[in-house]
Amino acid sequence: MSVTVRIPTILRAYTGGQAEVSAEGATLAEVIADLEKNHQGISARVLDDSGKLRRFVNVYVDDDDVRFADGLQTATPDGAGVSIIPAVAGGC
Repeated sequence: MSVTVRIPTILRAYTGGQAEVSAEGATLAEVIADLEKNHQGISARVLDDSGKLRRFVNVYVDDDDVRFADGLQTATPDGAGVSIIPAVAGGC
């Protein structure tokens, strides 16, 4: 399955500055593995040392937060949009 992955500004160094890239995979785990194959180093920013999604990285398949779906096993149908969104913290 081919999907479009939206890359946040902070991770664009791994994609040559591209805001969107294509990736292949039937699940989010497969999409992340394909991203890593084509954009080495990006998965370490999305996954922790145990291979789970980092606590402060939100990932959506289309409009669905994968944490409330099947996590890394969330299906990524052909043509889906995957968004990687780092959490923003701070304030007064």
